Amino acid sequence: MPRVREIEIDEVPADARPIYERFARDYGPFLNQVKIFAHRPPALRHIMGLLLELADDALLPKRHLEIALVVVSKLNECDYCVAHHAPRLMDQGLSAAATENILADQVPGFDDVDMAVRDYAMQVTETPGHIRDAMHERLQAHFSEEQIVELTLRIALCGFFNRFNDAMGIEMEDGVEAEMIARTSAPMESTGGD
Repeated sequence: MPRVREIEIDEVPADARPIYERFARDYGPFLNQVKIFAHRPPALRHIMGLLLELADDALLPKRHLEIALVVVSKLNECDYCVAHHAPRLMDQGLSAAATENILADQVPGFDDVDMAVRDYAMQVTETPGHIRDAMHERLQAHFSEEQIVELTLRIALCGFFNRFNDAMGIEMEDGVEAEMIARTSAPMESTGGD
């Protein structure tokens, strides 16, 4: 049980309902999360609204975004986020083994760009004040400054969501764990790039 009551859409102020509805419908199976955020309409409007706007204006390749989100969620041991984002990472052509071993020294199917994103997500999560210029040089070889800013934002925001979800006891939506188990136990046709 979540630590607070889940808020249904009819309880949300009219100006926040479109974001609640769209987030629940289009962003993925995150309904239980939006039901908790709905206690604070400004957070619902601005945080969920930000995620929707970033998705509409997709600047980062989905593969790299999902690598970052799975890395952060695994480091923070947020089962909710891992279960939601691991299938999305597999949708980008990576194997269940890659998802499972994403924190290992060698990740099956990862190229140099994937590893740079993975390493950066680890550093932003664990040692943000100690990131060296060499890390940014690795990123700048593949991403624009705008993309690096968004990548950093999404990594930090994922850490926020990990903590929020766990602290509030947000439960997995029906079918999310079953989908992840089915995907990780099924053989993948591709373990390579997009």
